[in-house]
Amino acid sequence: MTDFNAQVIEEFRANNGKVEMFGDNPVIILHTIGAKSGLVREIPLVTLKDGDDRYIFASKGGATTNPDWYHNLKANPEIDIEEPGEKYRARLVELPADEAAARIQEQATFMPQFAEYVETAAPRVIPAFKVERI
Repeated sequence: MTDFNAQVIEEFRANNGKVEMFGDNPVIILHTIGAKSGLVREIPLVTLKDGDDRYIFASKGGATTNPDWYHNLKANPEIDIEEPGEKYRARLVELPADEAAARIQEQATFMPQFAEYVETAAPRVIPAFKVERI
């Protein structure tokens, strides 16, 4: 996964945020802080845009466990976010399950595989976060 993420980040930075495999879906890079290590980790994710608001999902491709970065955000919710042409400080706030499900449904209209992720992740409920600029 580290090599995959590195390739996505390289393409993101070289193409002003465009990553071919994600089509027109917007991508951001989380600069999380390791819960145990304290090291900064860069995680590229497709984001849901709603006006000025951004949402991210701990889908892990529909796996039955949360991604490592989820645990990092729970321990250190204030991180840097990188979007095309800007980097800013943000707090990521986990959404209640009903709101997370609604946002995942919304994301599935742009990326149909998100609906599949919900099914394959079960019984795990996929966490969703709102990105709040600081």
